Amino acid sequence: MHVYIGTYTQDRTEGLYHFTFDTKTGALTPRGAYGGVVNPSFLAPHPTGPYLYAVAEAGRNDGLTAFAIDESTGILTKLNTQTTPGRAACHVAIDPAGTTAVVSYYASGSVASFPIHDDGRLGPAASDIRHVGSSVNPERQEGPHAHSTTFDPSGRFAVTADLGLDQLLVSVLDPATSELVPHDPPFARVHPGAGPRHFAFHPTLAVAYVINELDATVTTLDWDAEAGKLEPRQTIGTLPEEFDGRRSTAEVVVHPNGKFLYGSNRGHDSLVIYGIDPDDGALSLVGFTPSGGQEPRNFNLDPSGRWLIACNQNSHDVQVYSVDGATGRLSSVGEPVAVPMPVCVKFRRLPG
Repeated sequence: MHVYIGTYTQDRTEGLYHFTFDTKTGALTPRGAYGGVVNPSFLAPHPTGPYLYAVAEAGRNDGLTAFAIDESTGILTKLNTQTTPGRAACHVAIDPAGTTAVVSYYASGSVASFPIHDDGRLGPAASDIRHVGSSVNPERQEGPHAHSTTFDPSGRFAVTADLGLDQLLVSVLDPATSELVPHDPPFARVHPGAGPRHFAFHPTLAVAYVINELDATVTTLDWDAEAGKLEPRQTIGTLPEEFDGRRSTAEVVVHPNGKFLYGSNRGHDSLVIYGIDPDDGALSLVGFTPSGGQEPRNFNLDPSGRWLIACNQNSHDVQVYSVDGATGRLSSVGEPVAVPMPVCVKFRRLPG
């Protein structure tokens, strides 16, 4: 498989790193690095075509860049860039049909959608939704801070986790125009001071999960796919009860088999593992695994669910794990691989 890793560039020209991944041994082999995008902190591969999209988390005049992927070598070729209407672009998501890219902006508390043409290029922004409000944490929730957007399996609805509002805002996508329109009801609330960050749907159950950055919890929500409505049901901590250090989470991912949920803890520098009840999606703690470095951000499972790669931003490396499909537990494979300030990792299959 190809593996692409986005980083914070700082004073480097290159920020997007390409590896090949051996699905038999778990070995990562470097293949190249690419410039042209400042702080490509989040990436999204196209669901069907040979394209990759990267945000530029620059603070102002942030961009979204489209790349073509050579199917045999994985080499990237820049297609085009659209200047985005918000500030501090921190996440990009593609709808399941591959018609639209949606960017979330932390500083401006907004989301924008961009049409994806048949050749993978991006059109100008089709919509720009600005969030309004605040919540109970005066330092982190003084205003809206959109942190991620996730499409439901149908591609009809997009859910944006806004850390500043303690809300999960639901929008409806028009795939013909790539326009997003706020849904009715427009949002679901999580508990005050939670700080929702990233979000994931269960592959088969009518359930979703949001990891909350500010109080280090995960909330389970029931999902009404017809009505486009979320209802919180369970909240569980991401840290050992005895831990009294810094609390801050980053990523949440459901295993492809639907049996396990994983989250990343910054401060504790670990990955938390939960079991998922097969009937109602409720979570139960399985355990914790050290992230292999400092400040784990995004991580991802390969499509088979046999492997997980975690990005450790502050120790400048990524760690590969093998996944026990029966227990969900993780075992590190080899030493961490050096990558400067890695924050996002994405897999893409080789042809055949």
